[in-house]
Amino acid sequence: MSYPLKYRTPSAAEKLIAILSYIFPLIGFVVIIITALMRKDMKPFLKYHIFQSIFIAFALWLVISGLTLAMNLISYIPGVKNIVSIVTFFLNTPLFFGFSVVTFAYLVFVLYLILGVLRNSDSYVPWVSNIIKANLRGQL
Repeated sequence: MSYPLKYRTPSAAEKLIAILSYIFPLIGFVVIIITALMRKDMKPFLKYHIFQSIFIAFALWLVISGLTLAMNLISYIPGVKNIVSIVTFFLNTPLFFGFSVVTFAYLVFVLYLILGVLRNSDSYVPWVSNIIKANLRGQL
């Protein structure tokens, strides 16, 4: 996405806030509240990355909650409980550097998002980025 000339180069502080919001989405939420209380407007670059980080965190929470509920319900089926336990064990067992397969996949995903911030571009996440761009239409 190309921004107007005055928005093309985000400052180091904006990049830092965007990076921190991908690592800790609560920071992005706090920045939104502070800018709203100060009645200031965020630059499109920062707004895009903060909203995307919050949306990804919420979507991840929904997926994890849904999978936990599904695993708990499926575990009551005789014979399936053992398979569910084995799959859960292997996905969550630390393999390298203390990271499980799931944690390592999330780490790689966050590094991809951070790389997009450092390149001054929008990190594209299918479906999520489209929703963020549609909701911020006219502001980006």
